[in-house]
Amino acid sequence: MSLFMVGGIFAQTSEDYKAFIKERKAISKLSESERSAKVAKDIKKTVKQMEKEGWKVNMGALSLEKQLEKSQQMQYEFDMNTGMPKYIMGEGKVISSNYSAGKNQAMAQAKTELAGNIQTEVAALIEDKTGNNEIGQGEAVAFSESVQAAKQMIAQSIGRTIPVVECYRELKNGNVEVQVRIFYNIEMSLQAAKKAMKEELEKKGDKLADRLDKLLGL
Repeated sequence: MSLFMVGGIFAQTSEDYKAFIKERKAISKLSESERSAKVAKDIKKTVKQMEKEGWKVNMGALSLEKQLEKSQQMQYEFDMNTGMPKYIMGEGKVISSNYSAGKNQAMAQAKTELAGNIQTEVAALIEDKTGNNEIGQGEAVAFSESVQAAKQMIAQSIGRTIPVVECYRELKNGNVEVQVRIFYNIEMSLQAAKKAMKEELEKKGDKLADRLDKLLGL
């Protein structure tokens, strides 16, 4: 799966993002030159398709190709010590009567998706640590339940974000469709997850809250 396969940017489902995590792990094993070649090929194909569909950027902004290059680079940047990605992404796509309102709505949608993707990253981390016997089954269940219940709180804990990709197209009915892609530093993402998970665990009187630093590598 490639996130640029259809129309460039699009909101992801949880299953889409799980597939992306799997793809990202495979790409992390490629050499830098192999990864760069793959990114360049994906971007050329995507830009051509998106421009054909009428997508464009604001005057003075980076070109669509440059925005997508930066986005792809950030998607596949890894921490050499932990193997975790350096950034978590979120996407939004909204149709509105004007550009400004559409961008605001798309940013809100992207932030909500970012929170969901942080959830998915933490769930994958819990699964990996359980498989490696770093945490027990009971702990895994408690942590999984806390992160699944914490999406809204994670979203509220996310600080200011700036779109790395921002484009739009004018529709025949006079409306505007706006797409954005945002990224959030992995450490800040895990801190947001930790805060939300801790609250959920404490609500249940669970004493595992003090183990979150170890679980999340903080």
